[in-house]
Amino acid sequence: MEQRQLGRNVMVSTLGMGCMGMSEFYGESDDSASLETLARALDLGINFFDTADTYGHGHNERLLGRFLRGRRNAAVVATKFGIVREPGHHERRIDNSPHYIRAAAEASLSRLGIDCIDLYYCHRRDQAVPIEDVVGAMAELVAVGKVRQIGLSEVSSDTLRRASTVHPIAAIQSEYSLWNREPEQAMLATCTEQGTTFVAYSPLGRAFLTGAFDTTNLAQNDFRRNNPRFVGSAAENNRQLVAGLTTFADARNLTNAQVALAWLLSKHPHVVPIPGTRRIAYLEQNIAAATIRLTPAEIAELDSLFEPERVAGARYPESGMAGIEGSSTPPL
Repeated sequence: MEQRQLGRNVMVSTLGMGCMGMSEFYGESDDSASLETLARALDLGINFFDTADTYGHGHNERLLGRFLRGRRNAAVVATKFGIVREPGHHERRIDNSPHYIRAAAEASLSRLGIDCIDLYYCHRRDQAVPIEDVVGAMAELVAVGKVRQIGLSEVSSDTLRRASTVHPIAAIQSEYSLWNREPEQAMLATCTEQGTTFVAYSPLGRAFLTGAFDTTNLAQNDFRRNNPRFVGSAAENNRQLVAGLTTFADARNLTNAQVALAWLLSKHPHVVPIPGTRRIAYLEQNIAAATIRLTPAEIAELDSLFEPERVAGARYPESGMAGIEGSSTPPL
């Protein structure tokens, strides 16, 4: 698989792999099947694996750690801190204090079974802690060899610029897909300006864009049951958009997922999508997207189909927006 630059001195596969769903949020999962999928991803050229300490209350990092045994040198590992939850609860708080950052990094290293985190993100921003203090604490981890590069998630362009005065920011991770175009307002241009890679999570709209899953029959522990875009009239509206995507994909003998990923890759050379899946069949379909190049006319057609005002519903429930900065949110 072709590679793209991550920050200033690391190369990663054009597509990464989001591991969150292997532990939580999307119904039941199976560790053995997840490990097989991770191994297949590596075999097919994916070397960039994304996790966080909050996914499954540490389970996801431990799972990835099991996979990394004997493979550490072949993988680029990203994890995150900042979302604190009690076991068995979805309620959360955000902690960006320097003391917590240091403790969280040590805990992640232990769960992952590695000596250095390749990319360490602040998962969500606590506006009470100046970004300079957050990045300063992260930079200390780089200085002592615990972390290789640092990143931020769901922050504004202003925050990225301020953070970059303290230490280079290798990556911004935010939601970006056909049905969430907010990064196009400012952040993508700011990443280019700062030499920062943009890592796109949920590039398939939490599977909605695939057109292949039933929003009316979700498991009780699937957080999409309460996502505004997946319920009621919003879901019906959004299904019509996906039907247009299906027509586009069918005409080219592609899957919806392949088109959605190819749209991102064809538009931006500094964007690395990290779709997640627990199934090898879907993984293999996704990887094929890395070889697809859409024409400017095709990109424009998809842009028009998914104009932001045509998408119904917020991307998270109100509680899930905590710590997410808008494109122009002023930092503290």
